[in-house]
Amino acid sequence: MKLYVIAGEASGDLHASNLMKCIRKIHHEADFRCFGGDLMKEAGGVIVKHYREMNFMGIWEVIRNYGKIRKNIADCKADILFYKPDALILVDYAGFNLRIAEFARKNNYRVFYYISPKLWAWGKWRVKKVRQYVDRMFVNLPFEVDFYRDHGVDAEFYGNPVVDSVAAGMQVHEDYNSFIHRHALEDKPIIALLAGSRKQEIDLCLPEMLAVTEHYPGYQFVITGAPSLHPEFYHPYIEGKDVHLIHGQTYSVLRHAAAAVVTSGTATLETALHRIPQVVIYKTSRFTYFVGRPFVDIKFFSLVNLIMDDEVVKELLQYNLAGNIKTELDRILFDKHYRQQMLENYDRLIEKTGSPGVSERVARRISELLLI
Repeated sequence: MKLYVIAGEASGDLHASNLMKCIRKIHHEADFRCFGGDLMKEAGGVIVKHYREMNFMGIWEVIRNYGKIRKNIADCKADILFYKPDALILVDYAGFNLRIAEFARKNNYRVFYYISPKLWAWGKWRVKKVRQYVDRMFVNLPFEVDFYRDHGVDAEFYGNPVVDSVAAGMQVHEDYNSFIHRHALEDKPIIALLAGSRKQEIDLCLPEMLAVTEHYPGYQFVITGAPSLHPEFYHPYIEGKDVHLIHGQTYSVLRHAAAAVVTSGTATLETALHRIPQVVIYKTSRFTYFVGRPFVDIKFFSLVNLIMDDEVVKELLQYNLAGNIKTELDRILFDKHYRQQMLENYDRLIEKTGSPGVSERVARRISELLLI
């Protein structure tokens, strides 16, 4: 069995790698060729192009790098024709993957989409492409099943793959004292700063997070460095500041945190599944914000609130972020009732996201569909 797997960012790399491992358990001879990352390589995939060369965020960044994007798409199409896979597995990353889906279908390759792009938030017109070019959509949010079925698309929900990753991380047991000793931290409660995995979002969001650190002398702030970026990338942001950087160990930091400030994305759900009270922020370029805002049609933007269809965590967008982060952190840290209410809502969220074993269930289903 030959499968072509495409993921365009760190979270996609993680979930694709887990799915690949589960497919290999069913089909020991499975061969993978990938546009992806290091985790997919560890799972046995041949990486044709790393997602670091593909990860452009925001309207302006896409325009500025349009030539590179076109080349990446062309390289991918040529490599698919060379490899001749039995099927493609596309992971999120809509702008790129929907173009590849169209190409694959026109060349008679089967297409499975794992982790739906957020078409219900903006770009609903692209659902037509999913209906035309995707054989089966595997969604990771419960309400997406109804969204796609209303648009004539076969969609199946087997849980959110973040649950698998968090469950695996929970198997690591390290007490607080050992953790702070290993990382040369102080004996103070930890506030985790999860600033994202893309350079552009870190550049905009991390300074807003760091602006509040001086207000909490009784706590220590720990930045969780993205595995896709070199630790030196963070040095200009933290030079002269009383903060710590722990690279590539987000779950370890979360397990010992008292609270977190999180850039919107997969990390908001990961933080909630660790039951860590959080405030969610997001900031993009002024150009992207003003051009894109009229096309966004959602009540919430964090995964936690989207899944619950309720404001479980506070969302802060674009303006006056530092001041609003402090206001919300004060509530999370010092208002016991508010904190407890958030934790109880997390428990309801955990029930809705499904049990571990998501990757195995999707792998079995893809295997069944390939035999049809």
